[in-house]
Amino acid sequence: MARLVLFNKPYGVLSQFTPEDGHPGLKDFIDIPGIYAAGRLDRDSEGLLILTDDGALQHRLADPRHKLPKTYWAQVEGAPSDADLEPLRQAMNLGDFITRPAKACVIDEPDGLWPRDPPVRKRLAIPTTWIEIILTEGKNRQVRRMTAKAGYPTLRLIRAAVGGHTLNDLRPGELRIEIIK
Repeated sequence: MARLVLFNKPYGVLSQFTPEDGHPGLKDFIDIPGIYAAGRLDRDSEGLLILTDDGALQHRLADPRHKLPKTYWAQVEGAPSDADLEPLRQAMNLGDFITRPAKACVIDEPDGLWPRDPPVRKRLAIPTTWIEIILTEGKNRQVRRMTAKAGYPTLRLIRAAVGGHTLNDLRPGELRIEIIK
């Protein structure tokens, strides 16, 4: 049996157990020995981080060869139409790699969304829009780089799901443990 820990990583927290440069690490929230993160989220991204004590499961969850879909909610600067998101749905050259096509659509602000601390900056003359992006890979800062290249920089980024594992009602800093047989 393996333990699967679903954790809602708050903004500003590192995806490692050790704090660094004044930023808290996972040990400030999770006191479960022998578990390791299956993937990462940037310090300034929020949402679902999966940890496990099963090395094979950790590899399967994190390895892009398994093409496990990862669902992100991105609050972007501007008001893209559905057609404006077409570049995200195509392979996109980001200079150091070419992305796989993503699924992307405009969504309403997600239900039950918690306030971010610190809040996202607001500019009265520029609207913001929420989009959902589903990737089957996860390179460093990929969603942020893709939305910026499409002309809609990301202001807030939340990973909502990895495969069939979702945040559901987890609040920032909360976790849920599942036992996998």
